[in-house]
Amino acid sequence: MSTDDKQLSKSTVNIPVKNVKIHPAKHSKERYKPGDQIYVRKSSGFFQKLRQRMNLVYFAFFALLPWLQYNGHQAILFDISEQRFTLWGLTLWPQDLTLLAWLFIFSAFLLFFVTTFLGRVWCGYMCPQTVWTFIFIWFEEKIEGTANQRRKLNQQKMNASKLYKKALKHGCWLLFSLFTAMTFAGYFSPMNELFINIVTFDTSVTMAIILAFFTFATYGNAGWMRETVCLHMCPYARFQSAMFDKDTLTVSYDSNRGETRGARGRKQDPKEIGLGDCIDCNLCVEVCPTGIDIRNGLQYECINCGACVDACSSVMTRMKYEQGLIRYTTEHELEGKKVHFVRSKLIGYALVLLVMSTMLVLEIVNRVPLSLDIIRDRTELAKENFNGEIENVYTLKILNMSQTDNTYRLSVTGIENTQWHGKQEVFVEAATVYTLPISISVDPYELKGYMTDINFTVEQISPQDDVSIEQESRFFNKR
Repeated sequence: MSTDDKQLSKSTVNIPVKNVKIHPAKHSKERYKPGDQIYVRKSSGFFQKLRQRMNLVYFAFFALLPWLQYNGHQAILFDISEQRFTLWGLTLWPQDLTLLAWLFIFSAFLLFFVTTFLGRVWCGYMCPQTVWTFIFIWFEEKIEGTANQRRKLNQQKMNASKLYKKALKHGCWLLFSLFTAMTFAGYFSPMNELFINIVTFDTSVTMAIILAFFTFATYGNAGWMRETVCLHMCPYARFQSAMFDKDTLTVSYDSNRGETRGARGRKQDPKEIGLGDCIDCNLCVEVCPTGIDIRNGLQYECINCGACVDACSSVMTRMKYEQGLIRYTTEHELEGKKVHFVRSKLIGYALVLLVMSTMLVLEIVNRVPLSLDIIRDRTELAKENFNGEIENVYTLKILNMSQTDNTYRLSVTGIENTQWHGKQEVFVEAATVYTLPISISVDPYELKGYMTDINFTVEQISPQDDVSIEQESRFFNKR
């Protein structure tokens, strides 16, 4: 050892080490860990009544719409096999793709607008996953009891009572899932026929597979997965934060008022004992369908259902404290700053919505419920008939896109003195395609070249309506 090292070792002072027991931060413990089953406690209040009524209206529309009839046909029917969508008095075909595109764009920007203004209210009040989850929870409460009773039941060993309750619950879930699958299928297949086929066990193999798939998908999503869908499978939960700002209304906890948390008697003044208004009852966590603690701040798992708002309000009422410890508010309001409900982002979304809705309305108003496809004879472009005229053969496909039977008159322009061989007035039933083979002949002296542009016109003549369409084609001469 060198001299410098010996001097350094002699001058080194031993620092005493003390074992310090580290205490976890207060309230940092999560009530639910990933994978834990969440026993949602029943909550009542203004927002829960609002949610329940909105869910009831939503479910009523879902269940009843496939049964409604309009002008002798199903009012809402997305018939994929026939490639047509029926929406009351409007029938959409693949030719109406632009109309569907405008509709989807409008719906997307409407969601952006609502999210920027009110946060994830769609998730809390209208999302099918949330609606069906609460319906399944309602079955649980009626059969197995409250959240604590359900927890105790699951901890018990299997006996006759537990087996009966579990079998009854899952039986109700499966029946309701089957009803959901049948109703959903009724939007894509005529409901009256589908219902009769299901009751008489006469469905096709394809339909049986579809019903089985959607039955078990509903049973799995609303019965077993529940919040997992919202937390890990729903893309909206991931990108909704991009639409939030500090003026977005969200369910929030007022930490300035609530901290420090702690239990106390009703007659105690929290300020005298150094506590905030939060009594740390954890009721806000117990009623949350996603199992989060709203007191930990804004979290992407929050679906803005307001269950914790109602639960906290009931506690504040009992404690005779001011309402709003947990409430719909903004980050700026919690920070004591001015809230800007009308702001540039919201105005931008509103303007885009206005443009999208205008384009959608114009597309519907200017839509012509008639389509014409022209197919030329590919084997022989032109031939000379027995009169010495040049003749071209066409197949006209006339699509009546309306919901009434119509009579149409056909004509051709672009060449003088043409002869039409075939029907010029046809009767086409509603929402059907009429195939009409025809030929056009003309004196070769009327033709100025090898190819001439012509236009076929289809005009509705009965019932009287200002509906017509024109389609371009070609007339070929013999070389």
